[in-house]
Amino acid sequence: MAYKAPVRDLSFILNDVLKVDRYANHLEGADLSRDLIDQVLEEGGKFAEEVIAPINRVGDQVGCKIEGDVVTTPPGWKEAYQQMVEAGWTSLAFDPKYGGQGLPAMIAMAVGQFTAAASAAFSMYPGLTAGAFHGIEAAGSDEIKNKYLPKMASGEWTGTMNLTEPQCGTDLGMVRTKAVPNGDGSYSITGQKIWISAGEHDFADNIIHTVLARVEGAVPGIKGLSLFVVPKFLVNEDGSLGERNGVSCAGLEHKMGIHGNATCVMAYENAKGWLLGEEGRGMNNMFVVMNEARLGTGLQGLAIGDAAYQAAVEFAHDRLQGRALTGTKNPDGPADPILVHPDVRRMLLEAKAFVEGGRAFILWTALQADLQRSTDEATAQKAKDYMGLITPVVKAYLTDKGLHAASLALQVHGGSGYTEHFPASQYLRDARITPIYEGTNGIQALDLVGRKLPANGGRAIMSWFADIDAFVGENGGNEATQPFIEGLTKSKGTLQEASMWLMQNGMQNPDNAGAASTDYLHIFGLTALAYVWAQMAVASQAAIEAGSDDPFHANKLMTGRYFVERILPDARAHLKKLQSGAEVLMQMPAEAF
Repeated sequence: MAYKAPVRDLSFILNDVLKVDRYANHLEGADLSRDLIDQVLEEGGKFAEEVIAPINRVGDQVGCKIEGDVVTTPPGWKEAYQQMVEAGWTSLAFDPKYGGQGLPAMIAMAVGQFTAAASAAFSMYPGLTAGAFHGIEAAGSDEIKNKYLPKMASGEWTGTMNLTEPQCGTDLGMVRTKAVPNGDGSYSITGQKIWISAGEHDFADNIIHTVLARVEGAVPGIKGLSLFVVPKFLVNEDGSLGERNGVSCAGLEHKMGIHGNATCVMAYENAKGWLLGEEGRGMNNMFVVMNEARLGTGLQGLAIGDAAYQAAVEFAHDRLQGRALTGTKNPDGPADPILVHPDVRRMLLEAKAFVEGGRAFILWTALQADLQRSTDEATAQKAKDYMGLITPVVKAYLTDKGLHAASLALQVHGGSGYTEHFPASQYLRDARITPIYEGTNGIQALDLVGRKLPANGGRAIMSWFADIDAFVGENGGNEATQPFIEGLTKSKGTLQEASMWLMQNGMQNPDNAGAASTDYLHIFGLTALAYVWAQMAVASQAAIEAGSDDPFHANKLMTGRYFVERILPDARAHLKKLQSGAEVLMQMPAEAF
């Protein structure tokens, strides 16, 4: 079952829905022409289909191996990574100052969907490098940036983020890894980190770790943490590699999925590290890396859902079982394809409507990431507000629904999906980690409700509501797209109602906010998809009215109609649950569980 990159769909979203060429002036005159975008998408799609997708299965079956502290990736993976580096795919969105190509984040994120769908585990190696790159870029001194970033941009060196320890995951205030000043500007880092993706491998000559640690004597808790750059090999003044640093892989985790990614236990024993930013500002600086990773995780959940959906569609066309309820559709065969059955179509449309809506949502988000750099102060501030508000929704909603799409895809396969003869099992296993890592989805929901929603007096969500109102006002007159406009309007009203309930009930009892948070995030996710689906419907309907007979647009409207009629009504159910408050959750004594 071959993965096919959805080049046409992403081109439609970028060029016809978001119309990104109109933002060129905000991005220092970046080339956002259709020709360039389509060329990058075409070539990126081919690379994912021809180089990355064929190694996905062997990555799952063979996984990574460790001998001593040397980790070997699955057969063909190192070679595929070298091809990726040589073709320049690792450097798309990095600053040209450090050897990157300087393309907007939205284009890199579009190509990233292809990479993650072709092999989620493989995509994590360049993805983590990008997070570490941007963390160093944001907080590092010029000396540190010039020493590490050029070879990270080229892909010659890779990067990681090191937060979690055996005694702390979400509660990073419990970090024990310590940093002792050496007196020469460096620190000695000692401690253990666990679940470090891409912590050790054979792709690159050097691995640049960003490590959260506590300087000796610092205050307890989050405020005492600092962030350090700790290379696997020390780097000489001339840029050549020096001696091995005191960091090694002490073991590999045996996981449910993403077997091709090396998930490591990392041991730091007086490893030399250099401070990124100021002491005690570690969490602030690490959030640059974490937010990058959270967007990447949302993309990963979406992409796995896409790949699983594609495999399920192929299976549904080929598998012959039973006859259609309305009469035989395949008279020359012993049975009809299972695609004729309404419930199979329900599962496929559920996945398809999510995948296509999710693509538009994440590219809209990537556009905001680019607009943060706008020379127009108001545009940049608005985009920053949106990124703060939307990031937990992207991470949690897209991974929850990506996992759901992968589960539906396995169900379409029936018993065949539960075997390893088909890829459905791998997609489901790979997808299962996405709601967990980079901050569990429950934590994302608490972050949304407790921090992001009330920030700056609710400025971000009020601005977003105003954008929706303006869109509805501009597009409410076309009868053909009226169901999309009405669906968006109702969903926005539901989200406003939920927000008001939180304002009235969350402050007086924090448990109410905690109990409501996941349902609130899902109402938010549904409204976000309703917004982008309405935009896609308007764009496709305009193309049809302009004379286009491309079935792409009619299919887009049919898929969107499924979203509006069969998925969007869930928002009201989430509201009803949210409004029940915390009592039903908290009244039961602990010993009764």
